[in-house]
Amino acid sequence: MSLKYKRVLLKLSGEALSAPDGILDGEFTTKVCRAIKECAELGAQIAIVIGGGNIWRGRQGINIERSRSDGMGMLATLINSIAVQDTLIKCGLDAHVLSPLQVQRLAETYSPDLAKKYLEQGSAVIFACGTGNPYFSTDTGAMLRALEIEADILLCAKNIDGVYDSDPKQNPDAKRFSRISYDEVIERGLKAVDATASCMGQENGMGMLVFALKDPDNIRRALLGEDVGTVVCP
Repeated sequence: MSLKYKRVLLKLSGEALSAPDGILDGEFTTKVCRAIKECAELGAQIAIVIGGGNIWRGRQGINIERSRSDGMGMLATLINSIAVQDTLIKCGLDAHVLSPLQVQRLAETYSPDLAKKYLEQGSAVIFACGTGNPYFSTDTGAMLRALEIEADILLCAKNIDGVYDSDPKQNPDAKRFSRISYDEVIERGLKAVDATASCMGQENGMGMLVFALKDPDNIRRALLGEDVGTVVCP
C-alpha cells in the first residue's frame, strides 16, 4: 500500500475518546492507538494533538477568568496526552509527549526540531498544552504544530464524518462536502475548525481532512488517500 501522506498531524477529539461514564474509554483508546501503530508500520510519521473537551471545555458555566480556564484546558490535554502515550507504548510504538509549558517530569519541552527528530526516528510525537497561551483552541494549536513540523496535511478525527453545509444533528437533509476550500468554510461560517485555524491553513497552504474517528481504521484510510471525509484545501 502506498501512502498519500507521509508526515501528518493527527488531531484527536478528546470527547471522541471519552466513555459515557468516564473521561477516557480505555478499550476505544487502545483501538485508536493500534490503528496509529499500523500506520507507523506503513512508514507514516505521526504527530498527535488531543483536545481536552472530555475533561474541561470552556468555563462550563463556572465564573472562572478566561486565561485561567484556558490553562485548565491545557492541563486537560496533558492528561489525555499522557494516557495516549502510555497506550501507544503498550501497543509497541515509541511515543514522546512535548509541551510548550514546563512540566519536566511529565513531558519534554517542545521544539520543532526535537519533534521532527523523533518523527524521523519512527516515534509518535504528542503535542500537549496547545500553544501554551490562552485564547487559542487546540484546533489552532494543531494547525500551528502541523506547519512547524512541515506536515503534509492536518488530519482532524472528530465525532462527525466531515464538513456539512448545516448541522446534520439538526437538519437530516444536511449535505456533506467531499471537498471544500477554506474560503468557502470561512464565508459560510461552517464549523469545521475554528476560524483562526482556517485562516492559518489558508494563508500557509496547509490542507486539512476532516473525518470520523468512530472507526479508527479511518486513520489508515485517510493516510492512503481514500474517501473518508471532507478535504479542506487552501
